[in-house]
Amino acid sequence: MSGEIPPEIDWVIRVDGHTDKTKLGAGGPYKDNWELSQARALSVVNYMVDELGFPPGRLAATGFGEFQPVALGDSPEAYAQNRRIELKLTEK
Repeated sequence: MSGEIPPEIDWVIRVDGHTDKTKLGAGGPYKDNWELSQARALSVVNYMVDELGFPPGRLAATGFGEFQPVALGDSPEAYAQNRRIELKLTEK
């Protein structure tokens, strides 16, 4: 994909991590949903670098926690939709 972007565009792929609104239990690997969403995004960035060969300077990992839901409500389906990664191609 990167070969198809015109060279004059200073691009970056932002990898956004999101969670549902379930509070995390004590003793888990993440303090809260902020940390979980950031770890989720970072794991995708690491995969893109290590396995797909993306240049690290063209990627950004961001975490939004539970604060940008795409599905409202308390159903298992809504929770599943909110646990997600979004990729956004943008300029630096």
